[in-house]
Amino acid sequence: MTSLVRHVTIDCADAHALASFWAAVLDAKLADDDFPGDPEATVESPGANLLFIQVPDTKSVKNRVHLDLQPQDRTRDEEVERLLGLGATLFEDHRNPDGTGWATMKDPEGNEFCVERSKAERAATA
Repeated sequence: MTSLVRHVTIDCADAHALASFWAAVLDAKLADDDFPGDPEATVESPGANLLFIQVPDTKSVKNRVHLDLQPQDRTRDEEVERLLGLGATLFEDHRNPDGTGWATMKDPEGNEFCVERSKAERAATA
């Protein structure tokens, strides 16, 4: 039998707060046993769950692994605006005038992630 990815684990300063941000991003939920102050919090999402673990050290360099998000029911640019409203910041803008490209963003603790074009946007430029 093969292995499956059970969690993508992210070290952080405040597990519950960062997990709450990502739950909003993914329109997912926190595990029923996660509460403010807990040293671990899980976002239950289709595919792999995200596990946030509180650690004492702070982020100091670029992530070696990051998440790429593809909006399902909105455009890439609409999703970038929604995520800015949730507390993300725009880090590097790789969006091109012809609609191609992506946006690199940071979550509230500085972890990088990318927002790609939606499936519909990709099909329109194929």
